[in-house]
Amino acid sequence: MARFDLRDLTRPVIAAPMAGGPSTPELAAAVSQAGGLGFVAAGYLRVDAVADRIATSRRLTAGPLGVNVFTPQPNTASATDLSRYAAQLAADAARYGVTLGEPRFDDDDWAAKLDLLTEVRPEVVSFTFGLPNAEECARLRSVGITTVATATTVAEAEAAVACGVDAVVVQGPAAGGHRGTFDPTARPAEQPLGEVLAAVAARVAVPVVAAGGLVTAADVAEVIAAGAVAAQLGTAFLLADEAGTSPVHRAALQDPQFTETALTRAFSGRYARGLRNRFIDDHEPAAPVGYPQVHYLTSPLRAAAVRAGDPHGTNVWAGTGFRSISAGPAADILAGLL
Repeated sequence: MARFDLRDLTRPVIAAPMAGGPSTPELAAAVSQAGGLGFVAAGYLRVDAVADRIATSRRLTAGPLGVNVFTPQPNTASATDLSRYAAQLAADAARYGVTLGEPRFDDDDWAAKLDLLTEVRPEVVSFTFGLPNAEECARLRSVGITTVATATTVAEAEAAVACGVDAVVVQGPAAGGHRGTFDPTARPAEQPLGEVLAAVAARVAVPVVAAGGLVTAADVAEVIAAGAVAAQLGTAFLLADEAGTSPVHRAALQDPQFTETALTRAFSGRYARGLRNRFIDDHEPAAPVGYPQVHYLTSPLRAAAVRAGDPHGTNVWAGTGFRSISAGPAADILAGLL
């Protein structure tokens, strides 16, 4: 069965899946309609919500669509560490008048989401935080879905190809949001994107997409010239009219008080990059490894900070190039990248 080839995109730009709000059906559809590839971000959503978002995107565009899923994680959390971290967060809970969330471990509805994807058959399915097994990958490919894995090292990319994926997204260290590193206990590698991209392209025989810190036309041109078949950008679309980025997040991205990003586990228990703020400064040193438990623990705090309009109490995911992004329709942002 013929599968969509990322090399056939009219415009070699992919809107990175951004779970937790920024990725909307409208954003995915707008990017696909403009000749790129838009993504529905299935992370954190129940399977019925994912189905609704895919259906909405389909109604809005005849272009190809991607869906991103989080692969199941090993349970690396320590109950002692989680309790200690909860105690440290007590003052923040009092600040916002909320109760901390209950840490719990789950697989983000993995099996149900695979069943859905096999049924609705988006053109592309990508994986973050690890890989499906070979049988799961083959199942998706057998119904015509192009499978794509996120990798941060050559070893991860080679494992992805061995699993049977059709393409690899090479994610560099400047990326905003969660790093796709397979081992959640390891600090992600800091090797520059250009070096990782070149090394992966030399070792795998599938199309390679570049991601991480790409926000300008010059960035896109550079990775395409280096052999990437497309550039995947998330931060560049955070201020798009169609994005679900919260008002607090949008304002912080344009606020001169925020001058740098930081890699942190403080919000979710897994390394991610966002604007350096009070929460990161106060809690990163003590933040335990423990995804998704820490994510659930801090969720009420982060939601309360957003309601209060406080960018210092929530995650403001962004790549290192956030100062170069602009607002406007997604189609205009995409056109400005080429």
